[in-house]
Amino acid sequence: MKVIARLLLWICLVQTARAADVDTVSIVSQKMQRAYKCVVITPTSYKNGTQRYPVVYLLHGAGGNFANWVTNVPVIKELADTYQCMIVCPDGAVTSWYFDSPVDSSMRFETYVSKEIPQYIDQHYQTLPEPAHRAIAGLSMGGHGAMFLAIRHQDVFGAAGSMSGGVDFRPFPKNWDLKKRLGEPGPDGANWYDYTVLKQVDSLKSGALSIIIDCGVKDFFIDVNRDLHKKLLLAGIAHDYTERPGEHNWQYWANAVKYQLLFFHQFFQQ
Repeated sequence: MKVIARLLLWICLVQTARAADVDTVSIVSQKMQRAYKCVVITPTSYKNGTQRYPVVYLLHGAGGNFANWVTNVPVIKELADTYQCMIVCPDGAVTSWYFDSPVDSSMRFETYVSKEIPQYIDQHYQTLPEPAHRAIAGLSMGGHGAMFLAIRHQDVFGAAGSMSGGVDFRPFPKNWDLKKRLGEPGPDGANWYDYTVLKQVDSLKSGALSIIIDCGVKDFFIDVNRDLHKKLLLAGIAHDYTERPGEHNWQYWANAVKYQLLFFHQFFQQ
């Protein structure tokens, strides 16, 4: 029994030693004059030399924080090893929606996530600091944020992914602090349209970004995702689009992120 116990202990120690490293860092925003926490996952091989790595930025949803992904989907640590990439999970201040608010000067999350955080990560980690090796994805509010930021900052991100994304929030005027971030929606959400992913597609050219979008068929965001898919098709913009059984929950996202990280791995290999 002692031999078996020692063997099991050794196996546990080996598995722990091979696990990707998870850091929690504090990244200052000069624009907002404060710092937010951020999870940074580096693959096991990171500590073995000077190799540089592609980076996937992974955004949380409304009501969440920087720790959501690594807490609720711990398999992303293994995926960082599998695909030899870094995964960075910023904080979105609960309901920032990842844009620079036109009505609240304390919310400048487009600037923070698209400029200040990548600059910090590139300065402090062994990254491949160009769009061809930088992707961004997210769930729900983070799905909106990933698509919104990638389309508007193609000099930073080369690929984007949305899982159950709130890509057009006009049908939900009473939810998720949207009025605090954007003011009154106006007739049919006219005042909010410029901040939707749907609007950003107007400035997107086919081939400019590698795009993957998915949503569960029982998700309350399924209709706006179908609208985005149709608009991308009409514009001739290449993208991967998937609907699969599922709702707006972590069970769905824990599965979806595996496909998205594979998609980004293939993008990084081009």
